[in-house]
Amino acid sequence: MMRFSLARFIAMLVKEFVQMRRDRLTFAMMIGVPILQLTLFGFAVNSDPKSLPTALHVADDSPFARSFVSALENSAYFRIVVTTPDPGLVDDLLERGEVQFAVSIPAGFGRDIVRGAHPALLVEADATDPAATSNAMAALLTLARTAFDPELTGPLAKLRAGADPVELRVHRRYNPEGISQYNVVPGLVGVVLTMTMVMMTSLAVTRERERGTMENLLAMPVRPLEVMLGKIVPYIAVGYIQVLVLLLAARFVFHVPMFGSYTLLSLVLVVFIAANLAVGFTFSTVAQNQLQAVQMSFFFFLPSMLLSGFMFPFRGMPDWAQTLGEILPLTHFLRIVRGILLKGNGLAEIAGEIAALFAFLLVAGAIALTRYRQTLD
Repeated sequence: MMRFSLARFIAMLVKEFVQMRRDRLTFAMMIGVPILQLTLFGFAVNSDPKSLPTALHVADDSPFARSFVSALENSAYFRIVVTTPDPGLVDDLLERGEVQFAVSIPAGFGRDIVRGAHPALLVEADATDPAATSNAMAALLTLARTAFDPELTGPLAKLRAGADPVELRVHRRYNPEGISQYNVVPGLVGVVLTMTMVMMTSLAVTRERERGTMENLLAMPVRPLEVMLGKIVPYIAVGYIQVLVLLLAARFVFHVPMFGSYTLLSLVLVVFIAANLAVGFTFSTVAQNQLQAVQMSFFFFLPSMLLSGFMFPFRGMPDWAQTLGEILPLTHFLRIVRGILLKGNGLAEIAGEIAALFAFLLVAGAIALTRYRQTLD
């Protein structure tokens, strides 16, 4: 039996460092992934979202109404973006997901407080993501008791000793029981598709190169676009099978309500799947081997999962993280699938998100096609 040799050990050590230096992409991933995780978890992730966009429907101009509005803004949980006398506009903003809360102050609000009639204060919340609204809801309960204290002085001071001056009515729309599965399970459709579509396609051209069949492919009388579509289209069918399994489980296992159009969801799926496949195809033209392709897929999947609003409330992230999240297709697809299934959204409500997916698809497809043309040289 050979004894341990320090010289042979050092030789192997040097060899591995040289090989690591040559594989620059893998080395960059080893350094980049921890830095990415540190940045996202340390700065972007926030489970206590504040400055949530809020719409106001105000039908009363009393000092009590103004005091409550000021208390909302000073609480840091609510950011007033719209004030309107039209209740229909408030409802429309909630359906589109443009606001998280809608607060309605009825006519005669201040008069009823003075009379001790405990007027109703309606607060509607987009509860598709219970984690995004839970802390703000708790803050509302405190505001209903303390927001009117500056006005309840003198002869009105006795109103502070009894029950709350107002009756707070909270409607958790689209998920009244706050069931987390209603938010997570539809989101899994996008997460699973992102993970599998990007990774599987990223191995397409790389596998051809590693197996030595790339030369045969290049010798065939096909154009780059035809090769790209030929490798992408079969995975679209696979993606639909995955979605079918997930939706059946969502409906019959987790009892997720489904109010929207399956036809509309199916059409949007084509765009979303194609966008992810274009990203994977781009990675396959950059990577030198399948290991690098998988590493690049993970490097794309990690921020997609963390910055899209799947794991943590999107509006709880800082502005720079939200800007990055808006670039990712998963962010827009999560809004689409949750809107269709939980809110019953139609084409008008999700048109902006579909446009964002189309834009990403065009850019990613152009890059993929350009990169593949370069591999032909």
